[in-house]
Amino acid sequence: MIQGIGASSGIAIGKAFVLPNWEWDLPEQKIDVADLAREFDRLYEGIRTSKVEIEQMKDELREVVGTEESYIFDAHLAILDDPVFMNEIQGIIQRQYKAAEVAVKEAIDHFVTMFDLLDDEYMKERALDIKDVGNRLLKHLLGAPEITLPSDTQPFILVAKELSPSQLAHLNPNHVFGIATLVGSTTSHSSIMARALGIPLVVGLESKLEEPIQTGDMLIVDGDTGIVHLHPEDSLVKQYTELQKRQYEANQRLKGIVSVKPVTEDGKEIELAANISSLKELDVALASGTNGVGLFRTEFLYMDRSRLPKEEEQYEVYRSVAEKLGGCPLIIRTLDIGGDKHLDYFELPEEDNPFLGYRAIRICLDKTDLFKTQLRAILRASSFGKVKIMYPLISSLEEVKAANALLEEAKQELTAEGHSFDENIEVGIMIELPAAVMIADILAEEVDFFSIGTNDLVQFTLAVDRMNDQISHLYEPYHPAVLRMLKMTVEAAKRGGIHVGVCGELAGDLRALPLWLALDVDELSMSAHAILPIKERLLCLKQQASRSMFEKLLKCKTSKSIHEMLAAFQNDQSSDMDVKSTAFRTS
Repeated sequence: MIQGIGASSGIAIGKAFVLPNWEWDLPEQKIDVADLAREFDRLYEGIRTSKVEIEQMKDELREVVGTEESYIFDAHLAILDDPVFMNEIQGIIQRQYKAAEVAVKEAIDHFVTMFDLLDDEYMKERALDIKDVGNRLLKHLLGAPEITLPSDTQPFILVAKELSPSQLAHLNPNHVFGIATLVGSTTSHSSIMARALGIPLVVGLESKLEEPIQTGDMLIVDGDTGIVHLHPEDSLVKQYTELQKRQYEANQRLKGIVSVKPVTEDGKEIELAANISSLKELDVALASGTNGVGLFRTEFLYMDRSRLPKEEEQYEVYRSVAEKLGGCPLIIRTLDIGGDKHLDYFELPEEDNPFLGYRAIRICLDKTDLFKTQLRAILRASSFGKVKIMYPLISSLEEVKAANALLEEAKQELTAEGHSFDENIEVGIMIELPAAVMIADILAEEVDFFSIGTNDLVQFTLAVDRMNDQISHLYEPYHPAVLRMLKMTVEAAKRGGIHVGVCGELAGDLRALPLWLALDVDELSMSAHAILPIKERLLCLKQQASRSMFEKLLKCKTSKSIHEMLAAFQNDQSSDMDVKSTAFRTS
């Protein structure tokens, strides 16, 4: 068993095909001064051809994974237009009299090494983009063929050190059971694309392998647990084959409750909404019977491109989502960058602790033109559906008032220009900082709704960076302090008479469902694939039983005892589910 990181869910069983690393045979001799012009011509022709190829891939991929995911290739086009990258290549040719392909290879190595040394996961991922673009350019300069995959129709599990978006774009999902890579992360472009394509993916195997994987080796890839089995015994293959079958049957069963209202046995209804970052994810959510969008992450509109999106671009996307929802609520979170989210064209200051630094609403209130452009686009889209605005990382009443003042300015501008919008658009905030919890009663007087961002709330409550391997075990969502924070927040919202939802990972965690029932939250917003499992469990629960259990949880002194009590409660409910035909219940 090899423990990696699950980056795209699902189980794959099959033989490996190991993708060879890029290998280039580069000329060693220097060029003559008289040949400089020819080398520059070769470089520019290679760039032109690479751009044409990338545009073609982008167009082809748009039909498969959606418009937003295809924007990944805008980042590749931006690299070929990047003056720093190009100046490095040109400088090596002109000053060192080296051939264009040698200059490109040295420039790639220079920037990849520089980015890999940075303690920043985002920059490490951009190093792969540079390699991808650089290798495409090298291919044209050297006249080398593409690295091809097996041409027969036998599906396989693809194994590679790293997989670039370009390589993934050429895969036929019908021929690839799954993917395993030695390096990579769950937020890399390749991981995003694998999830969109529905291909199981495990990354981060490099330091765990005791022997190299060879083409033809039998593999099991479990994208849910991040486990890869090399040379599995027949009994294990049989076990995973049975698990695949059960997953398929469960998915078929869940389809039977798509149109069933999410109501407990004793009448408590909770809205089950989706967290999305693209129209493609919205389609999946709608197929799962979502009650709306509880968190539209707008960062994708700003990332993987060479400039800020204009108001019209944003408006078109927001309007499309609102129209597709057909009157169901759409909560649009304003730009949340900084921390671990960067924009290639928007320079952020170097910070010792960026998660506690210049990010989210703090950037928006500083860069008011950027913020107001987004607010205008959201307001214009509000004419086409039940659109709401949500501010992230709020820590004070002053921030809410400042953001609302800019919103009022945007409304006045649009009115003067003759644009229509929802004059009474609802405004809410994310509760993800302990400071916001402690003044939740004050904040509830100023906004229309709360949405609890459990990911950051847990991180900041416990002072634990969940991306830090050394202390990630201390990231404990079921810590007694976290439960008290949740209780304080919901009670403040209820006293203030405002809607309260949850949009962090805990919203889609089956173990946490009785907590939300006990606290009487109004909405849970989660990834689309979690909606139906949560609904199935909700249909079999009783709010009163959850309340009784929660009272006992609040008396627990340790996370371990909380886990034990939740597990016992879940086991009891699972036993009940076995004797209920929930898939065919009607509301």
